[in-house]
Amino acid sequence: MRTVVLGIGNTILSDDGLGVHAAEALREAYELPESIEVIDGGTAGMELLGPLSGVDLLLVLDAVKAKRAPGTVICLTGKEVPVFFRAKLSPHQVSLCDVLASLEFAGDPPRELVLVGMEPASFELGTELTPAVAANLPALVCAAVQELAARGIAARPREAA
Repeated sequence: MRTVVLGIGNTILSDDGLGVHAAEALREAYELPESIEVIDGGTAGMELLGPLSGVDLLLVLDAVKAKRAPGTVICLTGKEVPVFFRAKLSPHQVSLCDVLASLEFAGDPPRELVLVGMEPASFELGTELTPAVAANLPALVCAAVQELAARGIAARPREAA
């Protein structure tokens, strides 16, 4: 089973970059099976066609504007994910939506798509996450690990150095 964890966001717009920060935190905190590829998608668009082609499970980490308290972790799976794309909850979904539509057109979409996100507090210029989002980043990473575990993919916590 080919699995990709894709962190997306612009790291110079504060909480917009939380998907990238979450992907890095996942890599640092957990040992993942070799079959898992963690990609820093940043603000990439169609460049992701190749890396996302032929994926069985695509787990996306991103900021999700869902009118909840900043730092609230949001998990969408199955039929909920297309609703997310229609509602335009994330500033990146247009390009990711285009990539997914192109993969669908080519007959090679991800077999399963999961979105683990968090309500942002700010998209202001800045390289640091806001306090509410930074404080809950471990919860987002934990939610991602739980989504992987629910699909039989074990992530082992790394030993503290």
